[in-house]
Amino acid sequence: MVVEKWSRPGGVVHRTTIRDVAAKADVSVTTASRALNGTGRMSEETRSRVERVARELDYRPNYMARGLVQQRSFTLGLLTDDTYGRFTLPVAAGLSSAMTDKGVSVFLSAGEHEAHRLELNLRAMEEKRIDGLVISGKRIDRGLPIDVSSLGMPVVYVYSLCPEDAVGFVPDDINAARTAVQHLIGLGRRKIAHIAGRPSFEASHLRETGWRMALEENGLTPCGEALYSNWTEAHGYEAAFHLIATAGERPDAIFCSNDQIARGVIDAFVQMGIKVPDDIAIVGFDNWEVFAKATRPPLTTMDMELTGLGKSAGLALLDMIEGKPIEVGVRKTPCHLVVRESCGAGKPE
Repeated sequence: MVVEKWSRPGGVVHRTTIRDVAAKADVSVTTASRALNGTGRMSEETRSRVERVARELDYRPNYMARGLVQQRSFTLGLLTDDTYGRFTLPVAAGLSSAMTDKGVSVFLSAGEHEAHRLELNLRAMEEKRIDGLVISGKRIDRGLPIDVSSLGMPVVYVYSLCPEDAVGFVPDDINAARTAVQHLIGLGRRKIAHIAGRPSFEASHLRETGWRMALEENGLTPCGEALYSNWTEAHGYEAAFHLIATAGERPDAIFCSNDQIARGVIDAFVQMGIKVPDDIAIVGFDNWEVFAKATRPPLTTMDMELTGLGKSAGLALLDMIEGKPIEVGVRKTPCHLVVRESCGAGKPE
């Protein structure tokens, strides 16, 4: 197995090989190879010595040669219709991070939500002979308009609709929303309203469920009904005026279904002379930092851990490629609360 360590003493390029590692470690080439691959019988002292020498020589396996032996490309595909990258780029970052020390690269291909374009992208990935595929989207209740059942390779779904017989990863929206509202309750807020996203999105209803669960668990009633509309600042802005004009009792906190809505709410309150968080505390959802950190005050919000989703999906996909048993179904992964000033606790990051 050839590895490349580029140096230019006297203008000569030297490629460090497995033979260099074996010679310096005083073992055979076969032993060196097995030690670095974690296979074969040998003493721990021998394995440790080979690994130490490999680090000293900056040993890096030639995965192209390894792929020829194992009939693998050591490349994963990531196919998405999220051309803006709001959800997929963090997933891709996590996937790539998990693959770095595995010697596996990631081939990202994004296209509009059109079957023909996505089919072309998929064909390009097949031509690259990817070992497995991650499908990622913009919402948890919609898949890509293509059929991958006959691909002949493992497929994992992330932030996308997952078939019943497949493996998928999505954020735990219900418990994330529940945690956000419990945080407000813990800060002494009791009249908590909810401004939701589009009613056609499953995530909107899951987050409303979490809001209601937290209130019920603490003996509280909702401050009005959830206000559904688009996932936009304009919706948050209009809903904030509606809440203040129609509520029998002004809320002391609002849980918003995403950060854009929350920012629109804060803009409306600035115009109305309502202070955030002194008069009304605000918590958003997503931790989209371009919105969350730029609001005034900075926005407390739930982070969906999309990078972690990508890592988990990649490791599961590698197990599938290697023939390890993987239980089918959707894994709902935990989110975490990022505390900033809009809730009445914390300082700007």
